[in-house]
Amino acid sequence: MADAPKNNKSRNRKKSALKAVRVAARKHVMNLKRSKAMKDIVKKFQRVIVAKGDAEKLLPAAYQAIDKAQKVGILKKNTAARMKSGLAKKLKV
Repeated sequence: MADAPKNNKSRNRKKSALKAVRVAARKHVMNLKRSKAMKDIVKKFQRVIVAKGDAEKLLPAAYQAIDKAQKVGILKKNTAARMKSGLAKKLKV
């Protein structure tokens, strides 16, 4: 677990508070993974664009990663829309 306290007995916490700390740490790790996956595919897409490669095949994967990040709350709705629009614009240019 990421930043979960190691010694729970030193603090006077309720059982539900300790569980909330564990759940938050688990969600934090999953959010980091989802965010990193999204950033990686977007960077890969941009590298292919610069290299004049076949970026059209990567566009659906980039859209999917952005949509998944938006669905779980990593990105806001408008931010995801702006990112997708920017990727499509780069593809056309």
